[in-house]
Amino acid sequence: MEPEQAGKVIGEKGLKRTQRRWAVAAAVVLVAGALALWNFYLRPLPIEPASKEKMAFPLPEKPSIAVMPFLNMTADPKQEFFADGLSEGIITALAKIPQIFVIGRDSTFSYKGKAVKAKQVSEELGVQYVLEGSVQKAGDKARITSQLIDALKGYHLWAERYDRELKDVFAVQDEVTKKIITALDVKLTRGEWGHIASKGTENLDAYLKSQEAASCADQSTRESLERGRRLSEEAIALDPKFPHPYHV
Repeated sequence: MEPEQAGKVIGEKGLKRTQRRWAVAAAVVLVAGALALWNFYLRPLPIEPASKEKMAFPLPEKPSIAVMPFLNMTADPKQEFFADGLSEGIITALAKIPQIFVIGRDSTFSYKGKAVKAKQVSEELGVQYVLEGSVQKAGDKARITSQLIDALKGYHLWAERYDRELKDVFAVQDEVTKKIITALDVKLTRGEWGHIASKGTENLDAYLKSQEAASCADQSTRESLERGRRLSEEAIALDPKFPHPYHV
């Protein structure tokens, strides 16, 4: 091989080695950057684990959970009922499963509007798992987030975000419920899965009016009770087979 050709080959090999080094260095930088982003921005904050010894009630032998009131992230406080309805729907679905111990609405909603940690909820209510969530409603769309926490071990089992149309709220409710059941390692038959699926109405307006009526009933003023009665009647007119507004 001529000296000139040999030098050219050596130069090309050197260039390739340099390019490989740069590629490896770039990959290292990208990985380091991704880890830094995860550590400082995306990784869930550490959770202080709850203590069995400090629990106000004995921990049930079966999986136990408290579904907290979903936070209303919408600017309009009048949309509070929508977030409440989602929490209540999940509680109702889980309560149908005898293999799970579910804290009732009255107990979990006593924390509504308060800044509490999963550790406190776990110890005061005597449960291992805590579900937290939020709802942001805009027009005919909603962003729903939820996260399931193992309070005894102090970590998130999962966290999800759903960007859906309002008419899909029932599907989101079912999906969150199923993820909880799976995470708690509860085995259900196909018939049992069908039993816990959201039932009631396919009419979104009837559902929203019914949930708002329930929110009015909780306020216990003459004006709110009267408005709740009217909303319940409107919901029944939209879907007479929908049972919820009859009980508001």
